[in-house]
Amino acid sequence: MSRYDVIDELVGVPLELRKRRPITKEQAQKSFDALFSNVKDGDFSLKDRFAIATFVSRLHNFDSAIKFYEDELKKFQPDWAKVILEAANSAKSTGPFGDYPDGPLVKENTTGKTWHAEAEVKNSLGEKLAAALTHSHLLVFHPRDCEASHLEALKKAGWSNDEIVTLSQLVAFLSFQLRLALGLKTLAAKKEAN
Repeated sequence: MSRYDVIDELVGVPLELRKRRPITKEQAQKSFDALFSNVKDGDFSLKDRFAIATFVSRLHNFDSAIKFYEDELKKFQPDWAKVILEAANSAKSTGPFGDYPDGPLVKENTTGKTWHAEAEVKNSLGEKLAAALTHSHLLVFHPRDCEASHLEALKKAGWSNDEIVTLSQLVAFLSFQLRLALGLKTLAAKKEAN
């Protein structure tokens, strides 16, 4: 089992609670490793992955995750950090939003902010990565509203089917990882206060 654990790093302290579920802990780290380690040179580069992770961390407003992913991004592309910060600040919202199909959950339909990368983001990061940030915002805040036209927008920007699957896996993993780490950090703070 790997000794390094990103979730523990984001929380700031290893919690005894996580030791009770060693397989779950190991699998979460393996998911991180699969998405961020041993990435072969290709169209969906490691720097693009860290750019998306920095953006998603900022959408979640989780300081230790922002620092972690932004530091990794700066190793590859330091000038992107400011662009990602400004894009995320303009994209911040609450949620999730969206509409359910007709049925009992319709009463839970909510509307909220949608965000699209502006020309400055596209000029700085490229059309392909800008489209990924727009899609990431959709997955974080409007998961119920995803439809085929959103995938077509990614394809038009240069994303292959395999890359779209990996992008979706990346954002889903980050949402899981960040929410888990935020919850554990809250538990650790409560425990320390008692």
